[in-house]
Parts: sequence; structure tokens; C-alpha cells
Amino acid sequence: MNLHEYQGKALFAEYNLPVSKGKVIFSADEVIDACNEIGGSKWVVKAQVHAGGRGKSGGVELISSPEDGIKFAEKWIGKNLVTYQTDSKGQPVNSILVEECTNIAKELYLSAVIDRESQKIVFIGSSEGGVNIEDVAKNMPEKIIYQGVVFGDDSLSDDASNIAQVLKLNDSQTKQFIPMIDNLLRLFVEKDLSLLEINPLVITENGDLLCLDAKVNIDSNALFRQPELEEMYDESQEDPQEAEAARNDLSYVSLDGNIGCMVNGAGLAMGTMDTIKFYGGNPANFLDVGGTATQERVAKAFKIILEDPDVKVVLVNIFGGIVRCDLIAEGIIAAIKEVEVKIPVVVRLEGNSADKGSKILSKADIKIESINDLANAAKKAVDLAK
Repeated sequence: MNLHEYQGKALFAEYNLPVSKGKVIFSADEVIDACNEIGGSKWVVKAQVHAGGRGKSGGVELISSPEDGIKFAEKWIGKNLVTYQTDSKGQPVNSILVEECTNIAKELYLSAVIDRESQKIVFIGSSEGGVNIEDVAKNMPEKIIYQGVVFGDDSLSDDASNIAQVLKLNDSQTKQFIPMIDNLLRLFVEKDLSLLEINPLVITENGDLLCLDAKVNIDSNALFRQPELEEMYDESQEDPQEAEAARNDLSYVSLDGNIGCMVNGAGLAMGTMDTIKFYGGNPANFLDVGGTATQERVAKAFKIILEDPDVKVVLVNIFGGIVRCDLIAEGIIAAIKEVEVKIPVVVRLEGNSADKGSKILSKADIKIESINDLANAAKKAVDLAK
């Protein structure tokens, strides 16, 4: 689960990490009060979306008056911001973060992720932070350090010093940086994060370190023990179909093809999409209905798939294990009638009682293409989608 920048910075402040003084607003009417509360004569206004690249897309501005802030808020709140990390539709802006202006001497980069190979949290740092960090990683990889750390280990201070050297911090800044790494690591572990990123981590003109941005991702599997973080979930930033699927405990990822896929099992779903691609088609989604594939779940899955106007055919690929294929076939027929599916449906059943299931589908009073072989089923779906 992703957090907005202002939410991430609230967590940073909770863990004694240096952040700019700021206030989040949800309408243009709040700009003047926010600027007055923050103080100063210049501010930075940032559109809050779950995507990077805001600065290059007009979503971040330096303003010299509250009136400029009002114009910025009126321009963006209720609109979609398109960046290189969003699709062509962009993501809706529902809030703006107003912050005090910071005099920057140097921009650095710092992040932390879980490295499954080493089974450690790894901090990634670079002396070349800012909007072009991707270019640094591609063209100057020697300027990036990957430092594995262990929570509670006595070597953490030495690990932090190693990162500080690559960031080219002086003695005073290193003294600030070492406890910062300790606090970031505590935050990462205690809040079940999967990623945190500070880009940029800046050195101010006074020589102090400041977290000028905050990207925080929480492990969704751990939200049951992070109820206060779960309340920060912003459904507006998610694909509507993906959000609906999550509410119904379905695994769904929207893609850009025109062949809807409904499969039970993540591995089988990946194989199904690969087969569609092999025969020249393009899957419109990844959708795993789970091992049970009941009528209720299949009906919900059909509804979600059909919300995509680009879908021209649905390919259902079900492997019957504990649940027999004849029962699954009855559920598919009932679900198609319930949802009133108007486009072609190709069904491939395999496993427990697959023959019985195929006979039920062939005798159904609705048009279903029942094909036992996955390759032939995929070919048929590709042909129908043309």
C-alpha cells in the first residue's frame, strides 16, 4: 500500500527525522491559512499523487504569494496529473502539500528496500540525488552504494558511516546521518514497510540534512497489524477495477489488451497470458479467482472484467482440484446469466471431472466455446478478439 508524501512525512516526523514545515490542504480556500501558519515569504506547493515525476509535469511549484498557491490549487485539485510513472489518464489530485521554502546546497538520494537474496534491508544511497536519479543509476552506477543492514546489530553505525562516505558528507553531517539511518531502520521494521525513498535528501545552506520528499510503501500483507496506516489508504489512486477486485478478495491487475482472462491460480494465470501472447493476442488483465472458483466469485470476476470497455472476449481457464469441474461449469453458466455477458466466452476446464464440466458447458442454453486444450482455447480467443 502506498502513502502520499504528506502521510510519509508525518511518519518521518514521528521517528524524529528532519522534514520541512508544511500543511496539507484539500481546497483552494485553505491556501492562505496554510501559508500564514507556515510563515515565510516563499512556499513550495506539491500535488499529492501516488506517482513520481511530479516536478517535470507541473505538479510542483515554487510560489511567492498565497494567491499563486490558490491558482495552483484551483488548477490541480479535482484534476488528473499525468507523469512518466502514470498511464495516459494520470492520477487524481485531491490534496496539495504546502511547505516552507528550503535553500538547498546539495541534493542526495537515499532509499531502503528488502533484498530477498541476502535477507536483509538494504539502504541505497547516492551523492547525485534529484529528479534525474534514474539516469545516475544507468550511466554512473559507481556513484551508488548498496549497504545491507541488520536491525539491532552493533554494526549499524559503521554501515551508516559507509553510506555517509559515498554521500560525501562532512563530519557534522555524518553525525546527523548516523542516527537518521537508525530511525529510518526502526520505521521500516516497526511499520512493516516494503520501500521507503527520500529523493531528494538535501543538505541545506546551513549544512543540515533534510528529508525534502517521502515515498513510503507498506507491505499490504502486514496491514492487519498496522490499522492506523490502513486508514491512510487512498482508493482514488488505484485502478478502479483493481480496487473493486481487492474489496472482493480477487487478485486483479489491469493491462492494455482486449482479451479478458479469468483463471484460478497465479501460475496458471501467467501461463494463460503467455499463451495468448504466443498466438498474437493481448491479455486485458491478470485475474486469479482463487482455488474455489464459486459462482459468486466467478460472477464478481466477470463484472470486473466487463468494466473494461476494451475487452472483446473472455477466456476462462480453470483447473479443477478440490472443487469439481462440473460444479465449476454450473457456476460459470449461472454467473454468465447473472451478469448478462454479451461478448464471446471461451472456457477451458482441466482436472477433476473436467469431462463432465465440458458436457455441461456444451449443453448450456447460452453460447460458450468449450475447448479442453489451452493452446486451442487461446487461439480461439485471439481470433474472436480480432
